Amino acid sequence: QVRLVESGGGLVQAGGSLRLSCADSGRTFSSYAMGWFRQGPGKEREFVASIGWSGSITRYADSVKGRFTISRDNAKNTAYLQMNTLKSEDTAVYYCARDQNYKSGYPPARPGSYDTWGQGTQVTVSS
Repeated sequence: QVRLVESGGGLVQAGGSLRLSCADSGRTFSSYAMGWFRQGPGKEREFVASIGWSGSITRYADSVKGRFTISRDNAKNTAYLQMNTLKSEDTAVYYCARDQNYKSGYPPARPGSYDTWGQGTQVTVSS
């Protein structure tokens, strides 16, 4: 059974940085799009960023553009989310997800497109 395991969350001051990692235990990581989502207190899960299988195509929510960078290392079966200039409103549980049906073009932003999810990692930004 494929598992996604997030790590790298924690407590950081506003303006600081964190890098989240998502390790995929599957054998065909390089074939899938990967996405990052987050769910803040009392909020619905929202899209943060996604990346195509090759890493050359990325997509971001407007709220994180210019501050967050999604990347992947297919040799390590790992996706990353570099988060800079963090704000208190970035506080949330962050989830990575895998879209095994992705073929080409911009990777999806809709949660329903993703078939496998990690357990989440907490990011808390203090102001």
